[in-house]
Amino acid sequence: MTETGSTLIIAAASLVGLVTLALVGAWCFRAWLSLKQHELGSDRSAPGEARAPTAMNRIEVADLRERVRRLEAIAAGVDL
Repeated sequence: MTETGSTLIIAAASLVGLVTLALVGAWCFRAWLSLKQHELGSDRSAPGEARAPTAMNRIEVADLRERVRRLEAIAAGVDL
């Protein structure tokens, strides 16, 4: 086989591999988006229904309170 033929075969195989990786990546991204949509959709409850606070929500609220406390201290000129 000539050098040009070998180069063409390697280039074609590389192109096929690259296209395969791109298609698999697109398929995985689409599946990930579907998963996130499902997660967001399943978290919603009826508008009048009260949900019990979860541990994650409590942690987020505590973190936000701590940030507000620090910002208030900075605004008041107090070093923590």
